[in-house]
Amino acid sequence: MLFTVLLATFFHSSNANAQFTDIVTTPNRDTVPQDTLVIAADPAKMLEMQHALEEARINEMNLRMEMETLRTATFVTDSLKKAQSKQRIDSLRRVTVATPVVVESDTLYYIYAKRGGVSPKARAGSVANMILSLGKQFSLNPDSVYIESTDITTELMYKDKVIASFTDLDGLWENTTRDELAGERRLVVVNKLYELQKEYGIMQLLKRIFFFILVIALQGSLIWGTSWLYRRGKIRIMQLKDSRLKAISIRDYELFDTQKQVHILTFFANLARYVFIFIQLMFSVPILFSIFPQTEDLAYKIFSYIWNPVREIAIDIIDYIPNLFTIIVIWLAIRYLVKGLGYLANEIHSERLKITGFYPDWAHPTYQIIRFLLYAFMVAMIYPYLPGSKSGIFQGVSVFVGLIISLGSSSVIGNIMAGMVITYMRPFKIGDRIKLNDTVGNVTEKTPFVTRLKTPKNEIVTIPNSFIMSSHTVNYSASARNYGLIIHTEVSFGFEIHWKTVHELLINAALKTPGVSREPVPFVLETLIHDFYVIYQINAYIKDADKLAQIYSDLHQNIQDSSNEAGIELLSPHYYAARDGDEITIPKEYRKSEKEKSRR
Repeated sequence: MLFTVLLATFFHSSNANAQFTDIVTTPNRDTVPQDTLVIAADPAKMLEMQHALEEARINEMNLRMEMETLRTATFVTDSLKKAQSKQRIDSLRRVTVATPVVVESDTLYYIYAKRGGVSPKARAGSVANMILSLGKQFSLNPDSVYIESTDITTELMYKDKVIASFTDLDGLWENTTRDELAGERRLVVVNKLYELQKEYGIMQLLKRIFFFILVIALQGSLIWGTSWLYRRGKIRIMQLKDSRLKAISIRDYELFDTQKQVHILTFFANLARYVFIFIQLMFSVPILFSIFPQTEDLAYKIFSYIWNPVREIAIDIIDYIPNLFTIIVIWLAIRYLVKGLGYLANEIHSERLKITGFYPDWAHPTYQIIRFLLYAFMVAMIYPYLPGSKSGIFQGVSVFVGLIISLGSSSVIGNIMAGMVITYMRPFKIGDRIKLNDTVGNVTEKTPFVTRLKTPKNEIVTIPNSFIMSSHTVNYSASARNYGLIIHTEVSFGFEIHWKTVHELLINAALKTPGVSREPVPFVLETLIHDFYVIYQINAYIKDADKLAQIYSDLHQNIQDSSNEAGIELLSPHYYAARDGDEITIPKEYRKSEKEKSRR
């Protein structure tokens, strides 16, 4: 402001001085005003005017000196600011990373400074995109790029489009002015535009059209060839039906006949055709889009849709290899441990290895329980190494499945626990003849969930283990193996028959019965004395409970035969008719003659 005031005063005094000089030195009196001539004729006024003129000259000299001082101070100030900026930039140059302006893998120049709120990276990207978009224009004239300067920036222009802007700070980073920097960058940009014009010109367009048609023709030929191979292969498969193909059978069941094999082979051949065509299109479609610059980005995008998942899967597989080896080591360790326990269980079950207090029939169930626990432990160890095990979705699904199993399997778990208890209670084993409530049969199968019985009538009865736990069980086979199963039946005789005779008759009938043991000897009990008869119970020992029904049948037959042979009448069923000397109820073939009666 002070500099402006001094400058105005200087110009005012200079004009006055010039005017006075002109008046004194002007020879033409006609051109001089009348007042001026009066002053020139008066010596006093003339002297006064000379003093005023001298004072004006002195003021002018003072103003000139002050202006020169201000100009010097301003220059020094600007120089100091530039020096400070230069010093700051030099200190930042060591840690600042230059941002390159890259157009199609070609680095044109570097940007160091921001412009307003725009970062160097954003500036570089904007310049690169603008140069590339201009280079793809068919009507491009690179020489039309010009420089336009303002008070703040110097800009590279093409028509009405700004290619790049340069500030004083950009010039300081490059140790030059922004105008000189813009001139250097213009040459670089123009050269790049010429290169792009050659690449995206009319001839290049014609070449791209030719390549586009060529790729389509090649792809069509490949698809036709693939279909031709499929048709030839299908004919060959049909010919194999009557020559090399044979029916695949498992025992007596024909799993795949030749016609089914032809259908399966045809299906796989057709599947291979479509897979091969898909692989061809996976490469040809991106190639088609990459031929033209306008669709090149779309080609990369389409290819990325296909390639990125494949690449990520491959990378995940490679990254997963260490975890896979860990899982394999854990699996092998558990597997061979289970094999060792299986061998130990077989040795105990076959009684080649005996452990005090551990029964042989416990070996396999115990092995199954330990194997289940070991595999559960293996799953718990492997779980953290499974892919996706740490994701929330995977964990949520696991919790949901576990909740469903826990809510819907209470009865199943109850049967499993009952099966374990039954195993270690040892109430029966496979093959034993048992009675469960009203069901009698041989145990044919024991599972963690159910037990199956086969009745003497060949009926298969499936009983849940939880029901067995809540019912009483009679094991005939266990008694027969250990100390002999006692079978018994009751017969009634009249009072006229001596009890010793009855005892002898019943014991002999029992000894004649196949399956009855001679040791211990059968014995007879008198269980009831009725109004009309005495009830005797014959008891005999057997070792084979599986023949229980047959032994009872034979025993009843022998009791009848022995009674009839001895001439003793059975009173079962009861007789309520009055006896008046009628003929006794003994079969004729067992009746003794009258002679034998008289001897008696």
